[in-house]
Amino acid sequence: MLKMILSVIFVLICVALTVVVLLQEGKSAGLGSIAGMAESYWGKNKGRSMEGNLSRFTTFAAIAFMVLAIVINVL
Repeated sequence: MLKMILSVIFVLICVALTVVVLLQEGKSAGLGSIAGMAESYWGKNKGRSMEGNLSRFTTFAAIAFMVLAIVINVL
């Protein structure tokens, strides 16, 4: 029973992780990064922006994915 519940949570995390990764912008900003676009307001306050939130959620979802994969494999 526990393995089934963890498997359902695992699948939900997999789907959420896929969606969040696809929502993120690419790390290469093109020619704007050469001209110093990274030092703009959005570059300095990335943690408060939507991109910062997506990055933080990706990190937590990836950690949860790995932990659940190990736990499900052990059970």
